[in-house]
Amino acid sequence: MTPQPNPEVGAAVKAADRAHVFHSWSAQELIDPLAVAGAEGSYFWDYDGRRYLDFTSGLVYTNIGYQHPKVVAAIQEQAGRMTTFAPAFAIEARSEAARLIAERTPGDLDKIFFTNGGADAVEHAVRMARLHTGRAKVLSAYRSYHGGTQQAVNLTGDPRRWASDSASAGVVHFWAPFLYRSRFYAETEEQECARALEHLETTIAFEGPATIAAIVLETVPGTAGIMIPPPGYLAGVRELCDKYGIVFILDEVMAGFGRTGEWFAADLFDVIPDLMTFAKGVNSGYVPLGGVAISGAIAETFAKRPYPGGLTYSGHPLACAAAVATINVMAEEGVVDNAARLGADVLGPALRELAERHPCVGEVRGVGMFWALELVKNRETREPLVPYNAAGEANAPMAAFGAAAKAGGLWPFINMNRTHVVPPCNVTEAELKEGLAALDGALAVADEYTSL
Repeated sequence: MTPQPNPEVGAAVKAADRAHVFHSWSAQELIDPLAVAGAEGSYFWDYDGRRYLDFTSGLVYTNIGYQHPKVVAAIQEQAGRMTTFAPAFAIEARSEAARLIAERTPGDLDKIFFTNGGADAVEHAVRMARLHTGRAKVLSAYRSYHGGTQQAVNLTGDPRRWASDSASAGVVHFWAPFLYRSRFYAETEEQECARALEHLETTIAFEGPATIAAIVLETVPGTAGIMIPPPGYLAGVRELCDKYGIVFILDEVMAGFGRTGEWFAADLFDVIPDLMTFAKGVNSGYVPLGGVAISGAIAETFAKRPYPGGLTYSGHPLACAAAVATINVMAEEGVVDNAARLGADVLGPALRELAERHPCVGEVRGVGMFWALELVKNRETREPLVPYNAAGEANAPMAAFGAAAKAGGLWPFINMNRTHVVPPCNVTEAELKEGLAALDGALAVADEYTSL
């Protein structure tokens, strides 16, 4: 679709937003939201007719891009047939969505509890683990994000947690592996893995194994920096959970449904959790949907004992119809394979080539359509381009980088001293090259803030 400028409508949209919409994670008077007129495929555009290549996939959820006609048609068809129905009943869209998801989850994660999004999926996974074990504590990693609701934000390991953390949520944080900024003085992935597992087992021992219900990990951490766990780490966590009777929860809200070039990132590491959360890519965010995939052992806990939890819109027909269509589109159009192939053959090599030419890039890491560039002031010392949790003038280098990317027609995903490269999983090679050219120009701006 060709964007048609209409600045008068854009001004009205912007004025209504500024008068009435309260935005998340923001100081309301310090933000300037872009008024978006439309979106299609890998692009969106504003009311002035400017088009942007979306390297954020919304909030890392438009895995099949915007306005896929088959998913739009499925939502329309479902709306004409049954717009909504209570979750206590069996309906076709809900049953089929659950079946298709269960077919793709690892191991025996064959029961699906539907939620409205990722954060409440995490909330319910933790509740299930606590009820299953009769224990209270939950361990999660620093450098993580699990959602904005009360339990989920306390599980989160980045600064978004701080304002809500009263130290009363039963959460204990630990360091997961990240060799580039190792907390374990490791020099190799093998050392990082072994020392991170030793640290986790020590944490379990000192917290008391009999008090710990679950360990929650993002299979591949998302907004924290797309840090691929070293070989053996997730398998080692699985062994520790088995050893101490702890429920292993993998958060695949961001990494699932093709983002890593597999249906679920757990398949990259040959690991099977007890509970797995999902959302976002399950239906490309077209209608809010999330859920928990549940193992046989935990499902059995609630076979004759009621599960004390639910949501009015659990398994909403429109959301489930969108999920059915999305999963079928991904299978029919080879979207998961596309993400794996282009990630390995095009995106990864191109990002590494950019890193060679731009001193602001400290590290490139990723898989599939899930990549991050660590931006630094000094590649030798690895000093971050901006301080941890920087704001205002301290964040000027990242702000300049972001402005340069947008000026080049690329909408970037920026978090602290990282830019994430997370286009739709069905992105084309031509679109990737267009985005990489714009990214090249923006990195040149970031280079101006380096000391080498």
